[in-house]
Amino acid sequence: MSSRIEHMLRGFFNHIGFGLLVTDHALRVLFWNDMIERQSGLNLATHLGQPITTVFPDSDHATLKKMATEAIANDWPVYSHWRQSPLLVGDPILNPKYNSPRLESSMVFAFNDTNGQPLLGFVQYDATDIARSYEKLNDARNQLAIRELEQEELIISLKQANMQLVQSEKMAAIGQLAAGVAHEINNPISFVMSNINALSGYVTDVLHLINAVEDKLDIQRLQQLKDSIDFGMIRDDIQDLLQESTEGISRVRKIIQSLKEFSHQGSNEFALADLNTAIRNSLNLVHNEIKYKAELIVELGDLPQVECILSEINQVLVNLLVNAAQAIDQQGVITVRSGSVGKKVWINIEDTGCGMDNATQKRIFEPFFTTKEVGTGTGLGLSLSYNIVQKHGGRIEVISEPGAGTCFHLELPVLQPNEHKEVSYVSQ
Repeated sequence: MSSRIEHMLRGFFNHIGFGLLVTDHALRVLFWNDMIERQSGLNLATHLGQPITTVFPDSDHATLKKMATEAIANDWPVYSHWRQSPLLVGDPILNPKYNSPRLESSMVFAFNDTNGQPLLGFVQYDATDIARSYEKLNDARNQLAIRELEQEELIISLKQANMQLVQSEKMAAIGQLAAGVAHEINNPISFVMSNINALSGYVTDVLHLINAVEDKLDIQRLQQLKDSIDFGMIRDDIQDLLQESTEGISRVRKIIQSLKEFSHQGSNEFALADLNTAIRNSLNLVHNEIKYKAELIVELGDLPQVECILSEINQVLVNLLVNAAQAIDQQGVITVRSGSVGKKVWINIEDTGCGMDNATQKRIFEPFFTTKEVGTGTGLGLSLSYNIVQKHGGRIEVISEPGAGTCFHLELPVLQPNEHKEVSYVSQ
């Protein structure tokens, strides 16, 4: 190697910003840079060839030897984390940025010089910024874990609110639900869901930052990542979103509590039931809605017992029958048919009412969508009916034309997929 290149490399190693020390495999000192010299206060020339454990008697010899052995055996760099206090050579020096002793991390790697001599390189660098950032991120992660638990509680509350809302809508279908309740529920649920989406994005960003810290990225790249996700804004916005969501859930809970006073919660267990009997019972409930507006045609086929949650299927039937009656302005016909094909049963509820255009048909199963005036519909009936049918593994379809009426086609499996479920029979 020319003296010019050697001079250039020495200048590079002396200004690289971390301590570098080279030994042979017997851990005898061959070189160290100015950082090691400043940190130890020792002169390289007087210690060449001496064992590193002799030159630095107060260092962590056990960790040093273990890292060296692993680096030689695996031919791969071995790292020592700052939390393990891995000060291998010299004494702690001051970090001027924090006016406190530096927190050091170390690396040992095996290599050969140009003559093929096996050597070991020891690198010791300041990890104070990384350590402090890790502590801050760890605190943020702990806070985030708390927020996630709170978020899970919010989700549970939403599920509970949905269960109550299903029961309340059943009562609304038979004329016992307060008019306009959906307008009171729509706003808080909408902004809670919006907040949940925002929080989901925040969690993803913060987890990326945490993963970057655990991957030991350098401090500059960590700072760039932190700036790119706007970590300060996330930290401030999380609390606001959770507070808003809590207030929204509180509003929903109060509304649901008032609705619960008017209803009785049915069984939530699947059981075998006669859907033809369920149809007749539903027709009895909505008889007053139909008798003044429509001729009723009922054509029920032979149906096997169907495994279902009967109270929920009753709600679907009532919703569809009430909608059929309300679609007829003056006089018309409502036809109810049932039948079975293979392992499925089907129910058709058809009216000769006003019908729907394509744009309306695409939205009828959306929550809170309604074509009715405030006080005559909540916009939840068809949405809840759709969810109930999906829960039962079935499907619900609509066929309609403006001025030509509407037909809702409901299809359900005879048995639910779980073959080992104990099924009871429901007396109707």
